[in-house]
Amino acid sequence: MGRIGISCLFPASWHFSISPVGCPRILNTNLRQIIVITVLAAAVSLLYFSVVIIRNKYGRLTRDKKFQRYLARVTDIEATDTNNPNVNYGIVVDCGSSGSRIFVYCWPRHNGNPRDLLDIRQMRDKNRKPVVMKIKPGISEFATSPEKVSDYISPLLNFAAEHVPRAKHKETPLYILCTAGMRILPESQQKAILEDLLTDIPVHFDFLFSDSHAEVISGKQEGVYAWIGINFVLGRFEHIEDDDEAVVEVNIPGSESSEAIVRKRTAGILDMGGVSTQIAYEVPKTVSFASSQQEEVAKNLLAEFNLGCDVHQTEHVYRVYVATFLGFGGNAARQRYEDRIFTNTIQKNRLLGKQNGLTPDMPFLDPCLPLDIKDEIQQNGQTLYLRGTGDFDLCRETIQPFMNKTNETQTSLNGIYQPPIHFPNSEFYGFSEFYYCTEDVLRMGGDYNAAKFTKAAKDYCATKWSILRERFDRGLYASHADLHRLKYQCFKSAWMFEVFHRGFSFPVNYRNLKTALQVYDKEVQWTLGAILYRTRFLPLRDIQQEAFRASHNHWRGVSFVYNHYLFSGCFLVVLLAILLYLLRLRRIHRRTLRSSSAATLWMEEGLPAQKPAGTL
Repeated sequence: MGRIGISCLFPASWHFSISPVGCPRILNTNLRQIIVITVLAAAVSLLYFSVVIIRNKYGRLTRDKKFQRYLARVTDIEATDTNNPNVNYGIVVDCGSSGSRIFVYCWPRHNGNPRDLLDIRQMRDKNRKPVVMKIKPGISEFATSPEKVSDYISPLLNFAAEHVPRAKHKETPLYILCTAGMRILPESQQKAILEDLLTDIPVHFDFLFSDSHAEVISGKQEGVYAWIGINFVLGRFEHIEDDDEAVVEVNIPGSESSEAIVRKRTAGILDMGGVSTQIAYEVPKTVSFASSQQEEVAKNLLAEFNLGCDVHQTEHVYRVYVATFLGFGGNAARQRYEDRIFTNTIQKNRLLGKQNGLTPDMPFLDPCLPLDIKDEIQQNGQTLYLRGTGDFDLCRETIQPFMNKTNETQTSLNGIYQPPIHFPNSEFYGFSEFYYCTEDVLRMGGDYNAAKFTKAAKDYCATKWSILRERFDRGLYASHADLHRLKYQCFKSAWMFEVFHRGFSFPVNYRNLKTALQVYDKEVQWTLGAILYRTRFLPLRDIQQEAFRASHNHWRGVSFVYNHYLFSGCFLVVLLAILLYLLRLRRIHRRTLRSSSAATLWMEEGLPAQKPAGTL
């Protein structure tokens, strides 16, 4: 019976013979050939699994960075894993004028790169809610009874102690930072309140709490902390990763003679509250002053600090301008405006013998109120009756003197020094009234456009009050917009516009302002910036621990399991050796085949087999 022979590119003796019954068998194989085939199969399998492992381990490094940031924001709302021993915690108490709030933050072990900051996030409980608690009244209410302050603040600390794992208490820093309410108290009363905290808290709580952890911070410090918090959430302290990211050249403070460095452009912040307005932004270039007096003022407005853990590294050294303007908030400005028109109208009536605004039939015509709305101003037992005319342009013109601008160069509101801003390469975020003015009624929060904003504001001001009330009743405005907002929207829109463009000198065509209530769906508090700044040296501890661990486990760094490049190189060398071995075997088998074929031919012809040449 015949057989079918199947050969391949392997040595000639490596062929399969198939019998008619279809049962294959390997012919002319030996142990060495079987081992080679087994090694080759194992190498191919090993290559496949190594590709899978490398892809799983290193694939995330090639993901889009923006997607990574989005992923980080999603995971940021997950409950904090309190069972993870590598998670650290920090506590900040914001003692404000109306109440005190406690914020608990957490962060994983530092990655060991001294150029990176701690990845601090707000702690979330098992229900994914931020670990925050507020109590009233403000701490300044205890100015005359400082011995009660520690009892007043204990509920906040008990709340934090319940959420921070007990084993972490002794290494969890606690900061109690007091703001506006405490600033107005005499220094002796401030000292008495802080002394009670520093004495009693360590007795009842194990948190890391030293003398420098309780203090009254200035408005400048608060502004710097707010600026740090916003830019940290925006990722502006990270390294440049994409070519399309906005960058800026920076002259590092203290090393102006050195070459400028290039890093991510930070964002400035504008915050207009009810009483005050604040501006904060980085000043990347060395500034000059018009006079020695201006230079002296600037020293109180410019803050230079290093956010990095190594004081010798200048990558995270920043120069930030912070200025706070009392009386320039939305409500305070309206109060100043009403005081002015009340005083001026009464004086003018006396001089001219008129009754303008003193009766409902002869109201004072207010261009900053919506059309046909009626309002009143009461002072010293007198009433001034108002009726809105809704003239946005005239309102702007009327409130311009309240900016208190001067003719001196590089000044803003109240003639206060302001470093120049490179508007084409800048970005600002507007919070509080900047957002409410653009979004609550006009529904155009987000990217600010001066032309569209003025048109919408003009249309709103010129709309009759009865129509605005009807729209309000139909729910066409933001859910938290109330009648107070509707009544003073016209004035506040004009005030915001004038403060931004005339007070701070932003050009009308400026397009890099974003009005916002939150950043990445999170309300960013200045307390985040405070703990970032005050814990900036903590990464040194993790870096030193990592260096110690690496020095005792150096073999891990050179193991092929942890170095995929070395592993791939070794694999290629082995594969090449196998191929060379197979080629040599093929050459040997071809020689053997020729010799056996010649012997067979001679036997068929009846000739003796040829002997190899040798000595006679």
